[in-house]
Amino acid sequence: MSLLHLRWFSQTLQKQVETHIINPDCAPPPYPVLYLLHGLSDDSSNWLRWTRIEHYAQPFPMLIVMPDGFRGFYTNNEQGAAYGDYMVKELPEVIERTFRVRSNRASRAIGGLSMGGYGALRLALAHPYKYCSAHSHSGALSWGRTAHFEELAAQPRHPAWFLEEIKRVFGSHPDGTVHDLFALAQKAKNRRPLPKIRLDCGKDDFLLQANRSFSATLKELEIPHVYFEAEGGHNWDYWDQQIKGALEFHARCLKATTGQPNR
Repeated sequence: MSLLHLRWFSQTLQKQVETHIINPDCAPPPYPVLYLLHGLSDDSSNWLRWTRIEHYAQPFPMLIVMPDGFRGFYTNNEQGAAYGDYMVKELPEVIERTFRVRSNRASRAIGGLSMGGYGALRLALAHPYKYCSAHSHSGALSWGRTAHFEELAAQPRHPAWFLEEIKRVFGSHPDGTVHDLFALAQKAKNRRPLPKIRLDCGKDDFLLQANRSFSATLKELEIPHVYFEAEGGHNWDYWDQQIKGALEFHARCLKATTGQPNR
């Protein structure tokens, strides 16, 4: 297994970008790919710095791509860069022409934590033809909804600039738009095949209710998914524990869709 640090100029974002990559050696290529997304205050290095993902990933023949998503929520910002296009178009093109990987839906998975959990589900539901599986740890799943802006405004810990930043990302009234996970789920319910979905959240996490609500919505829409709660909060101790199960989940999904062994 090797750790790689890839830099290039993004035509979509018009800036230099970087991506950290875990390249497996437990089986011959070509490999499936897991895109693993970070949270709002993180960067492409945090999964490697704060978890044992390099160790956990050893048995699984998948390329793990950890891009820098900046603070863009992995969606095309209403006033700003097209982070959604970057994630769903440009990044896979770069990875698939640079590494020996399989370039089809059955060989792509996506997941993340907090902002990255929101981003993984947003991309998977908006582009179900791109991914075979998706997971979210402690996802900021209600952030693309107008009601959440009101909740943020009511909390004195959030400075005014942060609220303005969120509105630049999602717009002032994002309900029903491509930023709204609940609306995307409604639109996706009749689209098949949908990615396999795994959600989890810590019992002491401030985003717990949003995760419960989203799981309930998926259940009402009869969209199959796995949801569970575990001890822990919104922190790296919790995510270090949960990423192990997420890797196993994606390995099973990739094995089922590709017919390739996961060891």
